[in-house]
Amino acid sequence: MLTVLRVRDLVLIESLDLELHHGFNVLTGETGAGKTILVEAIGLALGARGKADLVRSGAGAAEVEALFDVADDPGARERVAAAGWDTSDELLLRRVLPADGRARCHVNGHAVPLALLADLARGLAELSSQHEHHTLTDPATHLFSLDAFAGLDPLRDEVRGAHADVVSAMAELEAVRATEQDRARRTELLRFQIEQLQALDPGPGEEQELVRERQVLASAQRILGAARGSEEALYSGDGAACEVVGRVLADVREIAGIDPALAGVADQLAEALALLEDCADQLRRYADGFDADPQRLAFVEERLAAYSRLRRALGMREGDLHERLDAVQSELEAIGSHDELVARAAATLDAVLARAGELASSLSARRKAAARKLAREFATELSDLGMGQATIEVKVEPARGGEPSVGGARLSETGVDRVEFLIAPNPGEPARPLRSIASGGELSRAALALKRALAGVGPVGTYVFDEIDAGISGAVADMVGRKLREVARHHQVVCVTHLPQVAALADAHFRVVKARRGKRTVTEIVELDREGRIEEVARMISGSEVTALARAAAEELIAATSR
Repeated sequence: MLTVLRVRDLVLIESLDLELHHGFNVLTGETGAGKTILVEAIGLALGARGKADLVRSGAGAAEVEALFDVADDPGARERVAAAGWDTSDELLLRRVLPADGRARCHVNGHAVPLALLADLARGLAELSSQHEHHTLTDPATHLFSLDAFAGLDPLRDEVRGAHADVVSAMAELEAVRATEQDRARRTELLRFQIEQLQALDPGPGEEQELVRERQVLASAQRILGAARGSEEALYSGDGAACEVVGRVLADVREIAGIDPALAGVADQLAEALALLEDCADQLRRYADGFDADPQRLAFVEERLAAYSRLRRALGMREGDLHERLDAVQSELEAIGSHDELVARAAATLDAVLARAGELASSLSARRKAAARKLAREFATELSDLGMGQATIEVKVEPARGGEPSVGGARLSETGVDRVEFLIAPNPGEPARPLRSIASGGELSRAALALKRALAGVGPVGTYVFDEIDAGISGAVADMVGRKLREVARHHQVVCVTHLPQVAALADAHFRVVKARRGKRTVTEIVELDREGRIEEVARMISGSEVTALARAAAEELIAATSR
């Protein structure tokens, strides 16, 4: 649900913080006070396109923040997790519209593209107004509404998984078949590479060892001289380190016989002398065994040159040529069994496609059965809302075009069906798509009727209605209000209304007013207490001059809603 809406410098709004409640929230006020701007602000937070002319005159940018409680919305938390962010029970959407420059979007403090913000906001709230009916008029959403009504989401999830298996199997078969087109050329190339690699016969890690050996042989004289000189300095030369340390050791041992406190020093000197003698011995043996054969250096240089030539021929900058030989031989063997791979991939595709077809067919049958029931409930709700002449058809037909297909229908992650709600507002008229209804008031009531039919199962957490009461009054207005409150038992509802019958039913009532601040006109909002509600409903009943009779009627109207 939407808990907090913050708006800065948007049209007439300079600064406004709105804290909404569970249940039925109503916004009232004079025409032009800015109620619809608040609805537009919610739309901006959800990802609707914004224009620079929405920025308040004289301001550098407009800003909207919407804080949603998603504790009971696992879908929203999953989308946040999929974006790579830590999930929590709150989701903060922020839009900044500069007067000049590029708009910015943030989700939980992360800068994001508008498309990602809209995706993460999907299902958080739905707007219904004279101009905005994205969900109701978009046939792509009708399928999900029907599935929610019939409790088919788990089966659709199974279909989605089966469809993913089909797509994966199709890609695998296509990849295997694609190799068939250049198999002969690839085979010839692989055999040539094998011949070249086998001629070189690279050993595991040989190239790295040859590089090390070349470095040693190229510096043979310097290495040999340093080794012999170091040995002489340590042991065999005049005044060698071992000779000096040996004399010191003898002296320390002598005085340690007098004072045992130096016995530890004598032991350390003995260890040092032994280490020095061992190092000298290793240096001597290294120098005696050192082979500075120029022919060996020439062999190493030629071997490395052969490695380099083969690397260029194979287009390899890095990697072990011995491992490359194993990889090329394995690929050649795989190409040799290509027909078997094709047959295996085709069999896999047939199996997963058959399973997906069974699941999708079952889902389609259950949708068609549920469609008739939803159409009846939809029509009943419309009748209660003053559209008793309207007839509803929930059309379920095969999706056409594209692969994969099942029984001539295109299989997608939602199954093989295309679902659309059709309406004939008046007798004798053909049923048409909901998006073709001209009247915004009728469309708003159709949206309410559908939400009432889906009460308790719809995927959306917050419903926002603007001008749903256009062109109605009396008993129909009272029924609209009661339907809104019934929807609010399962979902948060935010409604802009001019009808006292609707306002009287609110769980929370906010008044939107225009006020003068200096030389500027600004929009302000205040949550009304009981007395404030009575006064506002009375104003809605009687107009600008509130009479005692209007107050009494308002008090009775509000009291009646609690009975």
